[in-house]
Formats: sequence, structure tokens, C-alpha cells
Amino acid sequence: MKRLSGIHLPHWKRTEEQPVRALPLPETVRLPMLMHTGDPCQPAVKKGDHVLLGQLVGEAVSESAVPIHASVSGTVSAITQYRTADGTEVPCVEITSDGEQRIFDGCQPPSVKSRDDLIRAARESGCVGLGGSGKPTFLKLAAVQKPQMLIVNGAECEPYLTSDSRLMTEHPEDVIEGTVLIMRLLKIKEARIGIQTDKPAAIRKLSELSAAQKGITVCPLPAVYPQGAEKVVIYHTCGKVIPEGKTAADLGLITLNVSTVAFLYQYVQTGIPMTERVVTVDGDAIKKPFNLRVPIGTNAVRLLEYTGCDFDHLHKLLCGGPMMGAALSSPDFPILKPQNGLIACKSAKQPKPSPCIRCGRCIRVCPLNLMPVQLERAYQKQDIRMLTAHHITLCMNCGCCSYVCPAHRPLADVIQQAKTLLPKP
Repeated sequence: MKRLSGIHLPHWKRTEEQPVRALPLPETVRLPMLMHTGDPCQPAVKKGDHVLLGQLVGEAVSESAVPIHASVSGTVSAITQYRTADGTEVPCVEITSDGEQRIFDGCQPPSVKSRDDLIRAARESGCVGLGGSGKPTFLKLAAVQKPQMLIVNGAECEPYLTSDSRLMTEHPEDVIEGTVLIMRLLKIKEARIGIQTDKPAAIRKLSELSAAQKGITVCPLPAVYPQGAEKVVIYHTCGKVIPEGKTAADLGLITLNVSTVAFLYQYVQTGIPMTERVVTVDGDAIKKPFNLRVPIGTNAVRLLEYTGCDFDHLHKLLCGGPMMGAALSSPDFPILKPQNGLIACKSAKQPKPSPCIRCGRCIRVCPLNLMPVQLERAYQKQDIRMLTAHHITLCMNCGCCSYVCPAHRPLADVIQQAKTLLPKP
């Protein structure tokens, strides 16, 4: 099978051999009422209320939302406002920890015996895509009435990030049991687990465990970015191409991140909702990089202090990986459910863009065979017809084009701006 194009990135993964460690319990957590794609939750508590770990604090009133639960036990100290990355203001529940982490009595393993039970449990758990997408998991499970295949994404192709890799190495049984659970309840006969070849320990462990399970195949994938993008991992694991304007669900496919799959299994066993996550903290401004297990809502400053961040020379802070992560203006923000990485970078000169030299490198590396230089030109002309003709909606914003451009043109950023010109569906 022909492989899709991409780029080879430096293997900056200093934490891949280090076990996950727990961050000391923070004194306070902030829980914005929007940590997923879709509509925000409404606070289910008020100032002064005492809450326990796993207790509901954000009620999902919209059909596209998932609830939010207390990540520490303690007292609700304030209900404030929080501005999301896109500028939306939502309520935020602040909890002062009592240091006891007492679990809410209502956290009981759910009865999961059918497809509807699994979808309901996924929603009640507050589960969202832990690979960075933030899409409510129950929506993915419900989107396909008769799924043909489950794709479990363990590629983790960006530099620095290793939280998924550590999960597959430390708790491979949770990944396999979660895969079996989903297959059984959704009546899926086949599952493919895609893992890059630069994770040999994860491939070996999951292959050994899956050998006794019918229908599960571990697929070693080339260590080429953006291997973890949904369209790419689907093509490289099962050979299917998602047409323009279609989704994985239209092809009968369900794609889930390995950490998401493992969490669903853990929730069914314990009944404890999504209250913590593992975050890779790394970058050249970090002295002691770690994968940290942290309560959701922990201030990012705590993670940076714990890992010895050089704040005096901190130039850029990224939420996520260096290719598709979002730059942050300040480290004073809470860790949310989808955030799998915190990358701290020292000062670096940013080359100024120069005129395009028509070398074609951006075209050669695009996984979806797009023409970034033509899309840039169409945006400059505000030509919607030309943008459509060059299939702008297929762009995944992986950033390969910007990375290889010798003229240092911000092609990926321009293409994302160009998408705003398109008529809304």
C-alpha cells in the first residue's frame, strides 16, 4: 500500500523512558464549564458548597455537552468567569482542596451491557478525546449505528509528547480490555491499533496481549508526521480514504485515542469519572521533563515549577505539541481534559518570511496532496471559488507545509484564516 506523504521530525522525547509520576495535590483547581467541543455546562454547585472527588460540578444541559466533575475534594471558593481560546466566556468553578481526596459516594461502576449503556456511560463519565481533539466520546460512539471497524490511535507523532506511549507501556492491559469492551458492546468484529515504530516496547506489549483476542491487530506505522491525524492513521491501518465532505463515521469507522479507550475501561471498573489526566511537560526551557498525572483544573504554573522551568528565558509556551499545539500568552491557566502536553521554549529568532520561490516542497510533503501555495494565493485574492477548487476543507492544519518552506511562509496559518472565508454550512 502506498504511504501518504509527511515529514520526519526530530525525536525529542526525553520522557519516553520515565514512568508517569503524580504531581503533588494543588491547593486550588479551576474548572471551566467548557472543556470539550460543543456547548458549555452550567455550574451545579455554588460558593461555599463542600464537594468530593468525582462529584458533579458542571451539568451538561445541551445534547452536545458532557458533565464536569470535581477533581479534588474541598470547598467551592468561587464561581468566576473564564475566557476560552476562542474568546468565549464561560463560568468557572474554583475549588479549594482539603487535601483528603475523598471519593463521592455516587462514583459506582455503571451497569454496561449494551450499546446504549456504553454511550450513556461515556457521556456520564465526562469523557472527551484525550489525544487533543476534545470531542465528546459518546458522540463518536453514537455516530455509527453499525460500525465496521474500531481504529485505536496510538501514533503520538509529535515531538516531546509521550503520555500515550507511557500508558501503552505501563498499562497495556487497559488499552486491550477497553478495545475488547467497545468491540463487544458495539458488535464490532475488527479493531486496528496503530502505533509508530519508534515505540517498540508499546508494540511488543500490546501485540502480546492482543494475540489472545479475536479481531484485534496491532499495526506498526512509519514514524512520519502527521501519522496521528485521523485521516492518516485510518489510511495506514486499514487502507480506507475519507472523501472530501465525509467523516470516518460515514465509512463505518470509529477512531479513538489509546488513552480514551483505556479511560473508558477504567471508568466501567471504578465509576470514577474524568477528573485527572497525564500531561507531558518538556521543552528546552524545562530542566526536569516529566509525564505528570494531574487533577484537571490544576494551574499550569504548578507543572512548570515542578519541572524546573526557566521562567527568565521562557519565550513561548505551547499547549499540546510543537506542530499543532496552541501558543499561550501566559502560564496562568488551568489544565483541561484535552491537554496532553505543555511545551516550554526558550527565546529563538523567528525568520522573516520572504517571497515564495516555487520550489514545490509544501506540495510534496502534504499528506492529502493539497497545494498550499495555491491556497495561499487564493486567500490573498479572497477567491472563494479558487479555495474550493483546491479542496481547502481537506486541510488538517498539520503544519507540514510551513515546516519545510525555505521562505518561512506561514502557510498553515494562512490556510486556517482562509477557511473563515467559506460560507458556513
